[in-house]
Amino acid sequence: MVTDSTPKYTIILLRHGESEWNLENRFTGWTDVDLSPKGRDEAREAGAAMKRAGLHPGYFFTSVLRRAIHTLQLAAAEMELDYIPVVKDWHLNERHYGALQGLNKADTAAKYGAEQVRLWRRSFDVLPPLITPDDPRWPGNDPRYAHLPADRIPLAESLRDTIARVDACWSELIAPRLAECGCVLIAAHGNSLRGLAMRLLNMTATEVVDLEIPTGKPWVFTTDDRMRVLENHYL
Repeated sequence: MVTDSTPKYTIILLRHGESEWNLENRFTGWTDVDLSPKGRDEAREAGAAMKRAGLHPGYFFTSVLRRAIHTLQLAAAEMELDYIPVVKDWHLNERHYGALQGLNKADTAAKYGAEQVRLWRRSFDVLPPLITPDDPRWPGNDPRYAHLPADRIPLAESLRDTIARVDACWSELIAPRLAECGCVLIAAHGNSLRGLAMRLLNMTATEVVDLEIPTGKPWVFTTDDRMRVLENHYL
């Protein structure tokens, strides 16, 4: 007999492997940098771990940033699941760090103070400095966001802002396909995955800002038919 505690759904969260700017200790956000050689190895190792665990997602989800896309592609190849449908959605992008994007984190702390940088990086609702629409880094100059009205393209985001758009992606895209296939893999970014973990684990704003998600380590959640988490672990 099926009970409320019977495992039904599997959700796999995978933070992209180390990127070139992770390696250089720079704020990345929506800047489209690629994986480092270590990051590519992490992605392959993640795929091998998921294959050993017998995981078989019916859908893949990722952002529109290449470090997440390439992580997914490398992992899928290791799993021999290259044929699985992929949904790419900008709502799964990393948090937009505004005018901090491209800056070295240590240099920024030396200029503004470690406490100010900590607030910009790790608070729930504090915005980093805004960019302006005439800044070459503004996403409105990127063709992948050409379909968005200008007022929907961020000049910077707090963690709260990021989680709000990730929630929309969950409700509109991920949850319906999870109900259809029973298992999904979401390859995304530290802050967008924080939003999904916050939802799945019913975390508070205080708890989620302290959550650290390692690069290239599949985080597997098993839930019942009411989406209550029964178990979660890293591979």
